[in-house]
This record gives sequence, C-alpha cells and structure tokens, in this order.
Amino acid sequence: MSELHLSNITKTYGASVALHPLDLSLERGELVTLLGPSGCGKTTLLRIVAGFLAPDTGKIVLGGRDLTRTPARQRDMGMVFQAYSLFPNLTASENVDFGLDVRRLGADEKKQRVNELFELIGLPGLQGRYPAQLSGGQQQRIALARALAIRPQVLLLDEPLSALDAQVRLSLRDEIRRVQQETGITTIFVTHDQEEALAISDRVVVMDKGLIAQVGTPAEIYRQPATPFVAEFIGSSSGLSGQVSDPASGAVHVPGLNAPMTVGRPLTGFVAGDPVRIYLRPEELRLTDTAGRLPGDLDVLVRQMRFMGAVTRVSVGAGEHELDIDLQGAQAERLHLGAAAALSIPPQAVHVVRDTR
Repeated sequence: MSELHLSNITKTYGASVALHPLDLSLERGELVTLLGPSGCGKTTLLRIVAGFLAPDTGKIVLGGRDLTRTPARQRDMGMVFQAYSLFPNLTASENVDFGLDVRRLGADEKKQRVNELFELIGLPGLQGRYPAQLSGGQQQRIALARALAIRPQVLLLDEPLSALDAQVRLSLRDEIRRVQQETGITTIFVTHDQEEALAISDRVVVMDKGLIAQVGTPAEIYRQPATPFVAEFIGSSSGLSGQVSDPASGAVHVPGLNAPMTVGRPLTGFVAGDPVRIYLRPEELRLTDTAGRLPGDLDVLVRQMRFMGAVTRVSVGAGEHELDIDLQGAQAERLHLGAAAALSIPPQAVHVVRDTR
C-alpha cells in the first residue's frame, strides 16, 4: 500500500484552472520530484499536500488516514521553503528546537535531538550562531534540520535550492539526498531545474499546465519521453517533425533530411502516416570528419562550435535541418567551421513521440 496517495485532486482560482484532476502515489521512503515550468501547478499541489490550500475536489490519504480536511499542523509533515524562514532573533539551535516545543519533550531529550540533527546535516558546533552569521547554504541546512526535528512522516521541499549560488546548490542537493536516504523519510521535492530533478529523485513527476505529463524514473523520463513537452523540457535535443513510414520495422521519414531513420524496434500503437516528433540527444550522436565516414552516415556541414567545458557542442547542417552533437575534446579538434563531416544516428538515439501539438 502507498504511503501517500492523492486521488482526483483539482484546484481552480475563479476561471483559472491551476490543477486538472490528477492522481499520484508515493511509496514509503521514496523521493519524488514535482518538475515543471513556472505556473505548471507544482507548488499549488505541494501546498495542498501540506494543508496550506484546500483542494476543490479529491482526497489525500497518508498511511491510511484521510488528511483532506486536516489542518496543516496536524498532518505530521515537515516543510522547507525557498526562503530560509529562520527566526533572526533565535540561534541555530533554538530555530531547530522551535518545532519540538509542541512535542513536550524534556530539556535533555530536546538537546539530544538537536545535537543529532546538527550532526546529520554536517554542522556540528554551529548551534550557537544566529542566522545572520551563517551562509545561505548553512541557513537552508538549519531549515532542513528544523523540518526533520519532529520526525515527520513526510518531508516537503519547495524549491529549497533556487536562492543559492551554483556551487552551493550542487553541494546542498547532494546533502539533501544523503539525509533523505539516511532517514528513509518519504519526500516530495519541487523544482523547475531539470538537472536537479534527474540527479536527486527516485521518480520524477513532470507537470504542464496543471496536468501530469509523465511519471517515471529519471532515466525513463530522459530516455523515453511520453510527449513533445517532456522531450523538449528535459535535457537538450534536436527536434524534427516526421511521419511513421513502417511501424513494424520502426522506420520514420523526416522531410528534408534526405536519409531514412529507424528506432530499430516496432513502433507499437502507430500506423503508417502517423505524425510524430523525433528527438535526438546530442550525446547519443556520432560525428567524425569525412575520413571516418561509415556506410549509412549522413553528409553534413559544421555550422557552429561552442566550447562548454566537458564537451564541445557542434551544430551541423543536415539537409534542411540543423542538429546538435556533443563531442569530447579530441574529437572536436578534428573539425572546424564549414568543414564537411559524417553524422551517424544510431537507432537507440532516435526517440519517437506522437505529435500532439
């Protein structure tokens, strides 16, 4: 049985629909990320789970208990916000201790719990500092410890990293995952950052315009997008419009590409002539100078080269289309702007989605 189950949840603001009917279940100890652009409904859904907003319809069940009309303070959930939300007049220890007051613990028991949490978040010895004496990353760790202090059944995180610098974000992202796995707490994490969602999650819920577009593991979301929106929102890709030419063999036709393309497996559920979107991930394509050309490669021209640190992104003209390919250092050095090159598109690099746009 699921730890947390949401069924038929909806929310409107006047004539504006924030959430269309949706269902979602979380297993115990799972970290699920709500991912999508601004206005997609992810924060609205989180606030409904927390009890800060009431759904228009639907039910929220946690561990077999119906929480739909239960006040937020009685839901046994901890929450971390985008802003650190620490009390500036209280020390770090007192901020963490604040949530324990309602549990009526003895002084020694509270002190022990606070010290445990400071060890857990990697900030032992900073209990006596005030928020103004802490960095942004340290303040957000204190906010995390405060949310965990009462040993909640569910942890909710609303874009907790978005106010931090890039390097601090990466470090704290990994720290949140470590803490979540060590405690085994069921967690909902909200973000608009695709890389963040892929790196931290057991499953990702991609949302678009108040709807759930796809739910899956990070690998499933990235490699098997269910809709054009998911394919274009997650990661980088070159998108092409085409039609299914032979569903049995997985062949698709892209006008203006001047070459056949196949996914190497049957396109189940499609018939010949169905409109599709074809997505090619830049790291899955192979590009060489013409000396390395293999049978079936496309003849292309190098139009642009952008150094991006670990890789160089090369844009090539392929018929009427422009495609991006990521190359490691030595591979890119053999090419230059305007050079003729050979492009290989392996079947596993061809991701086909029904064109619903």
